[in-house]
Amino acid sequence: MSTPPLAASGMAPGPFAGPQAQQAAREVNTASLCRIGQETVQDIVYRTMEIFQLLRNMQLPNGVTYHTGTYQDRLAKLQDHLRQLSILFRKLRLVYDKCNENCGGMDPIPVEQLIPYVEEDGSKNDARAGAPRFASEERREIAEVNKKLKQKNQQLKQIMDQLRNLIWDINAMLAMRN
Repeated sequence: MSTPPLAASGMAPGPFAGPQAQQAAREVNTASLCRIGQETVQDIVYRTMEIFQLLRNMQLPNGVTYHTGTYQDRLAKLQDHLRQLSILFRKLRLVYDKCNENCGGMDPIPVEQLIPYVEEDGSKNDARAGAPRFASEERREIAEVNKKLKQKNQQLKQIMDQLRNLIWDINAMLAMRN
């Protein structure tokens, strides 16, 4: 059962529309914030492209007779785009700060620990040396399986050649008999 919107029905807000519900509505998870941030960055890029388009089409007032009305109109558009761009940057800063606030309790893991690699002296960089060893063992097993597969393919090719020769000989004997 759905309830009609409060504004349209003219009813007073219920017990769930208090400050707790408003706070829950304001609380947005980090993934949603990242999506909002991504959309904001896309808007910033779009606005910046529009600004460069306006600047490219705009002629500089260098003493040449120019329609001041057109110039003022383009200047107003440019200033509007710049104002919108600064608003978008402020919005992006708010989203960034909120994401950092939400992720404040997390311990940042250095990239070096996330990617296991072998140093030049042959020692492992990571205390979790089992994962790279596992990967090298798996790679070795794959190489062995590939080697066995090539050998089996070679054997099958030899068998097919022998069968082809046998069929050729049988066909030749049947042709000589007739």
